[in-house]
Amino acid sequence: MSLFRKYRALGPWDTANDAIPMRYSRSGGHVAVTNDTALRHSAVWACLRLRANLVSTMPVDAYRDVGGINIEIPKPPVLVQPGGERVDMQEFLYSSQMDLDRAGNVFGLITERSGTGLPARIDLQPLSESTVIVRNGNLTYRFASKEYSPADVWHERQYTVSGCPIGLSPVAYAAWTIGEYLSIQEFATNWFASGGMPKAHLRNTAKTVPFNDAVGIKAKFKSSVENGDIWVTGNDWEYLPLQAEEQGNAWIEAKQFGIADVARFFDVPGDLIDAAVQSGNITYASITQRNLQFLIMHLGPTLVRRELALSKLLPKPRFVRFNTGALLRMDPKAKVDTLKVQIDSRTLTPTEARAIDDRAPLTPEQAAEFELFWPTKQVIQTSDQSNNQNTNQANEGGSASGDS
Repeated sequence: MSLFRKYRALGPWDTANDAIPMRYSRSGGHVAVTNDTALRHSAVWACLRLRANLVSTMPVDAYRDVGGINIEIPKPPVLVQPGGERVDMQEFLYSSQMDLDRAGNVFGLITERSGTGLPARIDLQPLSESTVIVRNGNLTYRFASKEYSPADVWHERQYTVSGCPIGLSPVAYAAWTIGEYLSIQEFATNWFASGGMPKAHLRNTAKTVPFNDAVGIKAKFKSSVENGDIWVTGNDWEYLPLQAEEQGNAWIEAKQFGIADVARFFDVPGDLIDAAVQSGNITYASITQRNLQFLIMHLGPTLVRRELALSKLLPKPRFVRFNTGALLRMDPKAKVDTLKVQIDSRTLTPTEARAIDDRAPLTPEQAAEFELFWPTKQVIQTSDQSNNQNTNQANEGGSASGDS
């Protein structure tokens, strides 16, 4: 099994004629690990799918900073259909997140601009046809066979290192693990299809059988067995079927290890992709706590980077935010308890709480019914008000006594 390599050297990046294609391969074996073949690994597919699903389904909101207060503004067309009429924001985010998580980079060609000169349409490019070129410190991009300047290219990076113009690829660095898994999978398929080793041993216990005689005996034996005929021998022949139990157990263990290892490369907890957890059971008090932990420790940094990148599509001081509320949806009881605490603490009005549940404000009839069954509570006086009232009453009493 040969060492994974890129098409060209990794650095230094300012060396003349250094071309860094965004294509990866694994040579010297039956299985080639590329951005495409890696998707045959179920854990790779599960990790990429989970992260892309969550990022692409989070609402993207636009804001404007007005005196330190963030005011939500209508989204421009580039945040609704960034790839034109055929590619909406959800598809754009899903496709670009898949490329970022497996290759560390996503490339797009800016084909339209707004009146402010900012990108108004971005056509994402296939990774297999994208190349980053550094010549004498100058950076250019090549899509298919045509070169473009950085001003015409949308390039988001993930997993960056100093001095490198491209992000690191998890598929490239996980090639050993992914390749081992795919090789095991291929071997198992061959084993059960045609046998990775002899299925049985036909041995003569009385003498050594010459090679030419062994070939003939083997052919006769196979002919009888395949046709369901009877095979007649003396007491000098024995047939020993070879068991694959040991190889099967090793295959299963290697697959289980490969799934957990891949999950670490792609920054996804193993339990979220149904990988076996070796260190015991992982329990959380609620689904919300589990999602919150995943958001903070794993997905949050990715969202921040993407917010900074997408904010470049808007003129300052406008910026972009992902609405993570979709990921932090609570169970019904927890949601009701949270809203009640916010209403009781006067940080949320009943009308705002109803809007969260997609309900209209209370009608006069509904408000009257609440008043009927739950009368309005009396306003609780503050301690200062109570003290002032007691003092006034005492003064009035003293004056009355003096007058009498």
